[in-house]
Amino acid sequence: MTDSSETSSEHTGMLFGQPIPMSRALALIDEAIGDDQARVRMPFNPDHTNSRGEVHGGALLALFDCTLACAARSNDPAGTVVITVDLTTHFVTAARGDVIATARCLRRGRSIAFSQGEARDDAGVLLATATATLKLVPRNEPAGLRSPT
Repeated sequence: MTDSSETSSEHTGMLFGQPIPMSRALALIDEAIGDDQARVRMPFNPDHTNSRGEVHGGALLALFDCTLACAARSNDPAGTVVITVDLTTHFVTAARGDVIATARCLRRGRSIAFSQGEARDDAGVLLATATATLKLVPRNEPAGLRSPT
């Protein structure tokens, strides 16, 4: 995996060369990509917590969605758009600080990829696991759903 150059505190809404506005909302930091893997950090933000002050499950799902998609496009980070078909998450324990998600693309076909990942805290404690089925679309094609012809 190659470490990313974007480590500043300014969040541009880019993840590994692609505009993903949700990544700006969650202040996601693209740390490394390559070899069918990706690593993305979500800094702790009290605005993204539940009533107990723990990282909200929805924020973890968004982190997984972005990270598993990045792993699926790690062979061509700027040229491939990824559309999530299915995302399954298992929560293990609560997060109370930064969360680091790592993902690996298990298989990539012509139009479908399968990724799995883990979320851990800075101490390495496992917080959650996820798997995803993802549709791959070349960047020059519209990423939206197409109407049947």
